[in-house]
Amino acid sequence: MSTLSSRWWALGALVLSVLVIGLDATVLNVALPTLAADLGASTGDLQWIVDAYMVLFAALMLPAGAFGDRFGRKRLLLGGLAVFAVASVIATMADGIGTLIAARALMGAGAAVIMPLSTSILPVIFPPAERGRAIAAFTAAMALGLPLGPIVGGYLLDHFWWGSIFLINIPVVVLAFLAAAMLLPESRDPSSPRLDVPGSLLSVTGLGALVYGIIQAPADGWGDGRVVAALGAGIVLLGAFVLVETRTRQPMIGLGLFGDRVFVWGAIGATFISLGMTGVLFVVPQHLQAVLGHDAFGTGIRVLPMVAGLMAGGLTGERLMRRFGLRAMMAAGLLVLAGGFGLGTMTTATTGYGYVALWLSVIGVGVGLAMVPAMDGVLATLPEERSGSGSATLQTMRQVGGTLGVAVLGSLLSAAYVDGLPEDAPQMAKDSIIGALAAGDGPLLQAARQAFVTGMDQVLLACGLTAVLAAILMAIFLPGRTPKAGETAESEHELTAAHRP
Repeated sequence: MSTLSSRWWALGALVLSVLVIGLDATVLNVALPTLAADLGASTGDLQWIVDAYMVLFAALMLPAGAFGDRFGRKRLLLGGLAVFAVASVIATMADGIGTLIAARALMGAGAAVIMPLSTSILPVIFPPAERGRAIAAFTAAMALGLPLGPIVGGYLLDHFWWGSIFLINIPVVVLAFLAAAMLLPESRDPSSPRLDVPGSLLSVTGLGALVYGIIQAPADGWGDGRVVAALGAGIVLLGAFVLVETRTRQPMIGLGLFGDRVFVWGAIGATFISLGMTGVLFVVPQHLQAVLGHDAFGTGIRVLPMVAGLMAGGLTGERLMRRFGLRAMMAAGLLVLAGGFGLGTMTTATTGYGYVALWLSVIGVGVGLAMVPAMDGVLATLPEERSGSGSATLQTMRQVGGTLGVAVLGSLLSAAYVDGLPEDAPQMAKDSIIGALAAGDGPLLQAARQAFVTGMDQVLLACGLTAVLAAILMAIFLPGRTPKAGETAESEHELTAAHRP
């Protein structure tokens, strides 16, 4: 990119690319009751409509990043957008559960290409002095898509048929495709290493099995045979993947990345932040709907204070990082995040929205203060020719961490919620607070709301303690300065050479 304006126009193309992923991540949630009624979908069917996307999304990011380094990041990004658009068309016209599940899996495959390659292009087109602001805008776009899902989905479901929630993807993706085609530069690894087929297969199957096991655990139980088998297979396959990568001459993941403290601890910090965000976005929409009584559209609007806080925190963090450094900013941001969670734990069943908006804003500021410096610091360590595989590694860690967070925090919420209900409560009320609302019993509904808020407070407490732990780890293990990409590239060469047979 030769001029300042062209770089920021190119960022607009990347922002549109990730906006549709954030939008699609939550737009389906408001449509699940409609899908159950119109398609006759069972609870298992609904779970697969959601999970088919998540499993493919997590499993394919690593090879997508490596393929982008080899074949061209812009080219593969355009391919991912095209796949996402086609899948959205299929989902819009689906007339059966099987077709919809297949379309959702195809969307996950497209998203797995879009996410890491959008991230990997940032350090290519932005110099270090501008990269922080670019990452703040990029992160805010991803976060903005999350509350937009219920807002847009709620409106479409009120006025059109259920397939319209996927139809909204198409104009956004087409616009992103055209903008990327015209504005983004092509970049690739000039050394063009051969494809790491064994590594690709092991990473896809290992991550797929691990994420499947994590997703199924809250529904089937952590001791269920299928869950244990999936988790065990995932761990074994990923262990084999690491072994293969240390022995191949041209690994899919640059081994030097894991010898760099900024990359490793920055990525771990970003994963902790993602876990906290998923915890908030898992419990807060349910609280706003079931406890405070807002519809899906109103819920999406009321999550926006967190996005506003994130944007403010991100822009502030980008400026302060130049003065105080990555270690100080990540630790401080995580402590602010923990403070927001701490405020959230004081929410009661009678607390109004004003207080909820306050602690959502503080959480957003904490995310922005910590996430933007983390992403900036990690991307600064990546040599340009390996930015695709490095970004894919970062995004995969974040996705797996977020999925694990939803599973563990969901189990915590469920246990606290059920414990707070009367022993004679009907099963539909024990299944979820939405079921308690459907039961329509006054005393039961009051008990269910109180039980849910108790569970939410426990989730927020767990997220807050995790954020404090992460802040301590960042303060201890992150170095005081960020190494330049050339230093990382050199260490990668040395570590790779040391593992050659």
